Amino acid sequence: MGAAQDDLKRTGLYDLHLELGAKMVPFAGYEMPVQYPLGVMKEHLHTRSAAGLFDVSHMGQVILRGDNPALSLERLVPQSVAGLAEGRQRYGLFTNDDGGILDDLMIANRGDHLFLVVNAACKDADIAHMRANLTDCEVEVIDERALLALQGPAAEGALSRLVPSAKDMKFMDVAVTDSDFGELWISRSGYTGEDGYEVSVPDAHAVAFARALLDMDEVEPIGLGARDSLRLEAGLCLYGNDIDTTTTPVEAALEWAVQKVRKTSGEREGGFPGADRILAEFENGATRRRVGLLPEGRAPMRAGTELYATEDAVTPIGQVTSGAFGPSIERPMSMGYVTIEHAETGTRIFGDVRGKRQPVTVADMPFRPATYKR
Repeated sequence: MGAAQDDLKRTGLYDLHLELGAKMVPFAGYEMPVQYPLGVMKEHLHTRSAAGLFDVSHMGQVILRGDNPALSLERLVPQSVAGLAEGRQRYGLFTNDDGGILDDLMIANRGDHLFLVVNAACKDADIAHMRANLTDCEVEVIDERALLALQGPAAEGALSRLVPSAKDMKFMDVAVTDSDFGELWISRSGYTGEDGYEVSVPDAHAVAFARALLDMDEVEPIGLGARDSLRLEAGLCLYGNDIDTTTTPVEAALEWAVQKVRKTSGEREGGFPGADRILAEFENGATRRRVGLLPEGRAPMRAGTELYATEDAVTPIGQVTSGAFGPSIERPMSMGYVTIEHAETGTRIFGDVRGKRQPVTVADMPFRPATYKR
C-alpha cells in the first residue's frame, strides 16, 4: 500500500472501473477498485446470492515449459505436480530453506506446459526464483492478458451464455477455449468459497468481455473490500497477512495442500526447500497453528491484535492476522496464530482491543461452508 501514486500500475480495466464509479486504492503496486457504489456489504452479499465480477489482472500469469516441467517445479514446491492430471489444477506453495512460505499459487497442467497464477505483490520475486532455480525450464511471463474472476451461484449460468462448455467444468478443472473474446483460459476456481471461475482473456478483448458479463442482471462488479470479507468467511489465507516467510505449511494448517507422495516415505519424498523442517512438523506437529477466531460482540478483531490465554495474562500466546465483519454470517470473524496448547476448537482466549481484553473463541474454518461444484 506504500507505493507513491505515480509509481502505481493500472490494469486494462482501469477506465471501466472509473466509469462504474469505483473507489480506487493502492494495492500490491496497482491502482485497484476497493468498492463500487453498491458498497462493500452489498457487494459481498450479492456475490453470495448471485454473481460478482472481480478484476484480478494484477496477479502474475506464467507459463512453464521444459522436458518435464512438473517434476522440475517439484524442486520448489511440496506439492505433487507430476501427479496432477491434464486439465486440472491445484493449490501450491513456494517454500524457502527454513520451511517458510514465499508465496502461494495455482498450478494448472495444460498438457505440454504448466500455467501458474501467482500473487501480485510476489510475482517479480517468484519469477526470479523460478528462473534462478529452474534452469531446465523456460519461464514465460504473460503480459498481454487480463484475469477476471466470476464468483457466486449464478456464475455458471452467466459464463455459459458466453462460453457454453463452462457449465461442464468441475471444481479445479481448467480449459482453453475459443470465444467471441479470443482464446480464453478458464479455471473453475476462485477466492470466495463460492462456485465460480477465473478467466484469462486477451487484453484487446478484456473490456468487452467484462461488459458482456456486467450487462447480465445477475452480475455486479466487486472490489477488494468484499473480496477480503468473502475469502475470510471461506477461511482462505491472504499472503503477507496469514502466511509469509515466517510460517510453515503445517503451522498454517495447510497440510491438505501437501500430497502423500511428497511426505516421509512417499514416492517423491522431500526434495523441496525447507523439506527437513516441514516433514518433521508433519510427523511431530508444530508449536503454533493458524485457527479461526470468533470474537464476542459486534466489533471485529483486526490484524495485529495480540491474543492472551487469560484476561490478565502478561505474555501473549498469539496474534490475529486477518479480521473483519462477516456479512453472510452476521458476526465478526478473525483468523490468527496461537500456541498449539490453545488451538483446540472451543478454547476461550482473549484479544487485546485498544487496551481492553475481549473474549474470543477458537473456531473451525471455513466460517461459511464452501459451495464448489465437485
